[in-house]
Amino acid sequence: MLAVVTGGDRGIGKAIAKMLAKEGYKVIFTYRSREKEGRKTLEELKKYGNVECYKMDVSNWDEVKNIFHEIGEGIHVLVNNAGIVGVHTSLDSITIEDWKRVIDVNLTGAFYCCKASFPYLKKAKGCIINISSIAGKMGGTLGVHYASSKAGIIGLTFALASELAEYGIRVNAIAPGPVDTELLDKDTKEKLKELSPLKRIAKPEEIAHAVKFLIENEYITGEVIDVNGGRYMD
Repeated sequence: MLAVVTGGDRGIGKAIAKMLAKEGYKVIFTYRSREKEGRKTLEELKKYGNVECYKMDVSNWDEVKNIFHEIGEGIHVLVNNAGIVGVHTSLDSITIEDWKRVIDVNLTGAFYCCKASFPYLKKAKGCIINISSIAGKMGGTLGVHYASSKAGIIGLTFALASELAEYGIRVNAIAPGPVDTELLDKDTKEKLKELSPLKRIAKPEEIAHAVKFLIENEYITGEVIDVNGGRYMD
């Protein structure tokens, strides 16, 4: 079986790609611009299974369409993980360019990947897992553009779960709280630990574990799994 993980060269995406490779999937992960890091991750993950990587900007429809056409048949799992944070975080400082870029990558990029992979997922009766965020539920601290993009991912998940069920495609999302990746500096990580009832932030592998659960349970669709250590409960 084939799994595609966008933004799989580092952090959460890398942990997901590694988990899927160890589970026996052929894994294709994508990266946007960090070719050296992408190739380094590829060599690291190859020891766990059959892994390939592609350079792809998820916000470019033609690029996404062409890459998925090249990948071709057999996609069983799509994990929309690729995402960015904006340069600025306050309403006053966020530029129009900041807004468009964050929405284009985080939300429109996920839509593009869902659309491009649909013909293949339909044949496989596969599943889509979208990586949202605690910010999509309670606003977070990374700005209105980031929170809006991640809230949009939740809406995308619900709409597609309803629409694609007739094809046997399940669509779910994961909303992590802060995760221990290179996107957060040391001081920020320490501050965020104190906001969690568990007094720590998540490991990337804990998000990957939630992906595994959603793949394996074939009666779950249209669900958002919170993995935030109890910081936000609904």
